[in-house]
Amino acid sequence: MNVLTWTELSAAERTGALRRATAAAGPEVTTGVADILEQVRSDGDDALRSLTRRLDGAEVDALEVPPADRDAAVASLDPVLRQAITEAAGRIRAFHEAGMQRGYAVETAPGVLCERVVRPIRRVGLYVPAGTAPLPSTALMLGVPAQLAGCPEVVLCTPPRPDGTADPAVLAAAAECGITRVFLVGGAQAVAAMAYGTASVPRCDKLFGPGNAWVTEAKRQVSTAEGGPGIDMPAGPSEVLVIADAGADAEFVAADLLSQAEHGPDSQVVLLTDSADLAARVAQQVEEQVESLPRADIARKALASSRLVVVPDLDTAFEVSNDYAPEHLILSLREPRGWVDRVDRAGSVFLGDHTPETLGDYCSGTNHVLPTAGAARFTGGVNVSAFQIAMTVQHATPEGLAVVGPCAVTLSEAEQLHAHQRAVTRRLDRLAAGGAP
Repeated sequence: MNVLTWTELSAAERTGALRRATAAAGPEVTTGVADILEQVRSDGDDALRSLTRRLDGAEVDALEVPPADRDAAVASLDPVLRQAITEAAGRIRAFHEAGMQRGYAVETAPGVLCERVVRPIRRVGLYVPAGTAPLPSTALMLGVPAQLAGCPEVVLCTPPRPDGTADPAVLAAAAECGITRVFLVGGAQAVAAMAYGTASVPRCDKLFGPGNAWVTEAKRQVSTAEGGPGIDMPAGPSEVLVIADAGADAEFVAADLLSQAEHGPDSQVVLLTDSADLAARVAQQVEEQVESLPRADIARKALASSRLVVVPDLDTAFEVSNDYAPEHLILSLREPRGWVDRVDRAGSVFLGDHTPETLGDYCSGTNHVLPTAGAARFTGGVNVSAFQIAMTVQHATPEGLAVVGPCAVTLSEAEQLHAHQRAVTRRLDRLAAGGAP
């Protein structure tokens, strides 16, 4: 990785240095996704099997995993892995349960009661990627909040392995969350199946889960179509930004960068530091550590669009980071807690030398389905409320109507919406006449 000096870059060069690879995905992704969506909309299950054969290299007859196969796969899982899945689920559940939204009621005027009530989304679709590696952790990150929200129906789609079966760890994670319907479908076609419904896959009201540029684009397209499902957020290729001072451990920083680079060739990792010496040592560590990675080829492709940047001071680092709005932000600083107030935009923040981003990916308790591609500017990660809808309820007594009705009359007159106005004045007139309310 080359080391760049921020003050030596022009405005255009700074923009280019932090340009995400996904920003250059191009029209071929948009067009390709549209073609896949139309195939699934038109041909349903047949299209899913054909696309799975072509794109995943797997033959799948029954798209839904039979309960017996699921139970057998879970039973065959390494007990140590099963225990880790259970432990992680417990921490994720504890964290998300503490932050659940609650209903409330407020008397906004005498005789006028306004309420907010929370309901689960009826049917949600979860996408668990497995393009370059199965991600049982994503099943937990999506399944636990859905379970806490009380969603009556939960559908999970995940790509099949070459032999046409689901990854046992993904099935175990789904079972841990009470998910019983798992389908062997991946990529944009999985998004299409859950958005439109097929003979096998139920149509869902809202879709969740991360994925590559194709999955992200598919979620965008189906969510903007008339009658399409909601989506959690733009959650595409992974990214991490590290802000490090001169006292940071170059070995740890390099390991953190590579932990995200190995996700996929379109992932991006960035280091911002006020120490040129640290940047040089991190660059050397990255080159040394990548050699021993089983997924070294994938990591190297991601590193091609990644950057090590020397900034004049940490204040500049935080300005750049807030403009970039990273999915993951690691503060490898001597006093990281003191800098948290400077963070305005990030999906999830990791403090200090002993909090690798990996903990958030798996088992600390926070959610790893986070906004990418700068979407942290306007949204946060998945939580229980994402699986719920909040309705408002109001009730006015005759006395309450008498109190607030004149306000509505005045405002509706200002807007010249006279039917609105008369819906109130007819009632007020009846009350004034002493008639039945």
